[in-house]
Amino acid sequence: MKKILIPVTNHATLGTTDQANGTYSPEITHAIDVFNKHGIDYDIASINGGAIPIYGTDIEGDDVNAAVLNNEDFKQRTSNSVSVSNVNIDEYDAVFYPGGFGLLSDLASNEDFAKLSAAHYENGGIIGAVCHGPAALLPIKLSNGEDLIASKAITGFTREEEVDYGTINDIPFLLEEALARKAAKFSKVQPWNVHVIEDERVITGQNPASAHAVAEAIVSHLNS
Repeated sequence: MKKILIPVTNHATLGTTDQANGTYSPEITHAIDVFNKHGIDYDIASINGGAIPIYGTDIEGDDVNAAVLNNEDFKQRTSNSVSVSNVNIDEYDAVFYPGGFGLLSDLASNEDFAKLSAAHYENGGIIGAVCHGPAALLPIKLSNGEDLIASKAITGFTREEEVDYGTINDIPFLLEEALARKAAKFSKVQPWNVHVIEDERVITGQNPASAHAVAEAIVSHLNS
């Protein structure tokens, strides 16, 4: 059985505000729904391990989100995430970073997960990320010293979407700018439309609406 590592944030607020945050629920639930349907296993991991903060759990009309959130196995995994120190990266066929603002405050600069992901990629693995998830790609350096995304076309949550969402003044940094400075190319479409970029084994999605498509692209690569 194929297996995917899902690193998520331990940071429970939006930047330094007191607004509840963490991982944005639909970006992990819609991906896991895809993985489950294709018979692919997964582990949820975080820097510290243990229970992880999730927001966006009360979205009306999102049956997929509700179903996964109410799944007992999912509840168990999100209450007991694996600590990065206990991750054996050789066990996984892909790494997927869901978004949410929380990771801008920890995974975006975490060297432990960055080193695991670099080793995974250089061993032929797949790395996917959606929305703010690509922030976790920023610290990933390959063994030759180059940034992972230096030769990649990628996408992620845009400035326009930050403005629309009302978070532009509270985020620790503007993701679009940070990615555009490091990546070979930053690509985007009109706010809130599905947009996925596949550049060899790096797969990124622009926003929450793109989570399903990113997961499907990861599965396609795993089966190719």
